[in-house]
Amino acid sequence: MNRIDATFERLRGKGEKAFIAYIMAGDPSLQDTETLVLVLERAGADVIELGVPFSDPIADGPVIQRAAERALRSGTSLRKILQAVKTLRTRTQIPLVLMAYYNTIHALGEGAFCKQAVEAGIDGLIVPDMPPEEAGPLEPAAAETGLRLIFLLAPTSTAVRRNMVARRSRGFLYYVSLTGITGAKLTDLADVGRNVAKIRRVADVPVAVGFGIATAQDAAQVAGIADGVIVGSAIVRQVGEHQNHPGLADRVGQFVQSLKAAMKAA
Repeated sequence: MNRIDATFERLRGKGEKAFIAYIMAGDPSLQDTETLVLVLERAGADVIELGVPFSDPIADGPVIQRAAERALRSGTSLRKILQAVKTLRTRTQIPLVLMAYYNTIHALGEGAFCKQAVEAGIDGLIVPDMPPEEAGPLEPAAAETGLRLIFLLAPTSTAVRRNMVARRSRGFLYYVSLTGITGAKLTDLADVGRNVAKIRRVADVPVAVGFGIATAQDAAQVAGIADGVIVGSAIVRQVGEHQNHPGLADRVGQFVQSLKAAMKAA
């Protein structure tokens, strides 16, 4: 069983929700990324998304844009990220999801990308600038290798599109809680709850909510309405603020631990 599927099944059996943590691979270095993955797991993360740095990240706000710039300056590449994942797989079996813009995938070739990602130990893939209607050769390549292709769904999606995305997403469905870029503030939780309920009625996979979740209170509230809580910019901000501090990993770990604890308490 794919590690993502197994993790959601295990959590469901315990009556818990998944905490999904996002960090930018290579920020501030790939060695730090390897350390942070292990720290995030110990702090309570159930799934970890690794961002692949890209020069034009259209879905990301300034916090993640700056992280991508730091990662690119440190010499991070897709090849180096996959090598780091191979190293991590000797120490952890936590589900790992790549979040990559489509140009990165297309440059390598969809089939080669999926094959190399799975061989390295990647379990899932999110492509923020690729809607399902344009998945083309990537979707069958992912299915053939067992890579879970996770689609995003926006608050503005129609019922027809909601049904289509729910049917085609694998691993989990990523519900974007607001119209905007990463790092924006979550304001209308009631609307998120209504939309998640609609998605759940037609989806066979768990529904995780991301964008705008920055505090322990946010995480606890979203855990009450979704199967997974995705936190990205708030964690990446911690990395950016403490990148030159010897206690970087501890600071990030403490922050994530507080979010996971709030989810469990809720």
